[in-house]
Amino acid sequence: MAFTVTMLSWSAMEFADDITAAGEWRHVLEAIKWGTDYFVKAHTEPYVLWAEVGDGDTDHYCWQRPEDMTTSRQAYKVDRDNPGSDLVGETAAALAAASMVFRRSNPHYAQVLLHHAEQLFEFGDKYRGKYDSSIGEAYSYYASVSGYGDEILWAALWLHRATGKASYLDYAVDMADEFGGTTWAITEFSWDVKYAGLQILATKVLLEGKHPEYKATLEKYKAKAEHYLCACLNKNGDAGNVNRTAGGMLFVRQWNNMQYVTNAAFLLTVYSRYLTSAGQEPPVLQCPDGPAHADELRSLARAQTDYVLGANPAGVSYLVGYGQRFPRRMHHRGASIVSHRGDGRFIGCMQGYDNWFLRRGANPNVVIGAIVGGPDHLDRFRDRRDNYMQTEACTYNTAPMVGIFAHLHGETAITKKS
Repeated sequence: MAFTVTMLSWSAMEFADDITAAGEWRHVLEAIKWGTDYFVKAHTEPYVLWAEVGDGDTDHYCWQRPEDMTTSRQAYKVDRDNPGSDLVGETAAALAAASMVFRRSNPHYAQVLLHHAEQLFEFGDKYRGKYDSSIGEAYSYYASVSGYGDEILWAALWLHRATGKASYLDYAVDMADEFGGTTWAITEFSWDVKYAGLQILATKVLLEGKHPEYKATLEKYKAKAEHYLCACLNKNGDAGNVNRTAGGMLFVRQWNNMQYVTNAAFLLTVYSRYLTSAGQEPPVLQCPDGPAHADELRSLARAQTDYVLGANPAGVSYLVGYGQRFPRRMHHRGASIVSHRGDGRFIGCMQGYDNWFLRRGANPNVVIGAIVGGPDHLDRFRDRRDNYMQTEACTYNTAPMVGIFAHLHGETAITKKS
């Protein structure tokens, strides 16, 4: 949830003009604030963050609408004795990024968000540990595979961008090696593994030329950022590339692969803008298999976006509600059961499985804007409710695409006019 808000905020920052031109700015602010309001309420003390409500085992046991749920709403927290630096760091990043989005329209709220972000960063750094070690209920469903180093660096770089305070950049430089920022060469970017994103944030600082005293470390960040980008472009030589399907989709793993596709489209587009803005002529990155122009990054980002929207061998739009063919049996409790307004009779825990989950028909409710997990390595997609690896949708799949869709929409409008 926190990563969703961070990426939605980053989208809003980078593509504010495009989102505004599309008439969606107010909606983006509402979506971000829905998340940040929750985070502020969950941060009840400087060193306490409520991390999870409910647990995966009991929640998965039932198939019900939210209005009918009777499963336990047990809440779990991280604190001094039970730390969760990864979760705390991502929440700090989300609040810092969101504060920049609200700075002009709601400066008081922006300051509140920044206050909580700075407190959370201190908490995550002072009391270090993985949240899934403190909350066993989270481990089976949302394990923190990469640890907490990436989230703490990610938070530091977002706080530096939001506050301008040198201390946060100092931290990102001082801890670059210990926390893996300048040593991890990664070919994916996701809610768990943040290295490619934070490496690009650090590279932005380098390209702006504002901190020459840190050039050596920032150059190391840049090398790792470009490792990720070159891997996406299939120009990484023996260092390893991201696999692609015959239909052209970047493929990392079978479970919810679309998260890697949408995040890659975002990072490729953003980095191409950073290269161009830096005034480098020509705006290129140097890959092991040859230079890549900024236009090449944008072209791949657009190709991945087009794939999501239906330009793929299956002819399916993986954005629910868009196009003629999109997933009709999304793995989603609320979507798959008649709305409470349509039928207010109570639907029991197992009754939902018997009467709704096993139905072959389309879901009665369409979750417009959701991006599902998507096809396998052979571009095959089975639109079945029980095929959760492919038909379950996640908010962090859609968040990076809000800005990309608005940006490409704006580019298309300009092309038509010219």
